[in-house]
Amino acid sequence: MYEPIRTKSVHSTMAGTSDFPHRTREEELDIQLASHLAALLAVTDELRARTPSTDLDAAAERLTRQVARLRGGRPPARATATGPTLTAALHRRAHALAGRALVVAASRADTAAAILSAERMDAHAAALATDTLAATA
Repeated sequence: MYEPIRTKSVHSTMAGTSDFPHRTREEELDIQLASHLAALLAVTDELRARTPSTDLDAAAERLTRQVARLRGGRPPARATATGPTLTAALHRRAHALAGRALVVAASRADTAAAILSAERMDAHAAALATDTLAATA
């Protein structure tokens, strides 16, 4: 009644025939967290160039260690100061990046990165509040 199929179906699944590597969810989260922390490090380096402080130096060192840990020991590239940017804008950007890093760190249960991200959020929020008070005074 029906003629048997003589060729491979064009609708067959690709399962098991993939020729590119897939990453696990944990690997993807590691990559995402390292990227957020590296971006935060770049903003921290810009802030350090404008307003040097021991707090920013310590934060940059801790961020460098976390990024290197997540990248298998490879240290992150460090930023140099770019053109004129308002310090408040850098603090807002750093606060947002730390928030993103905190979300990813929490989802992968990375306590060290979560604590560091939360501390950086608090520090940048405090710096923004100080800048706002200084601007209105």
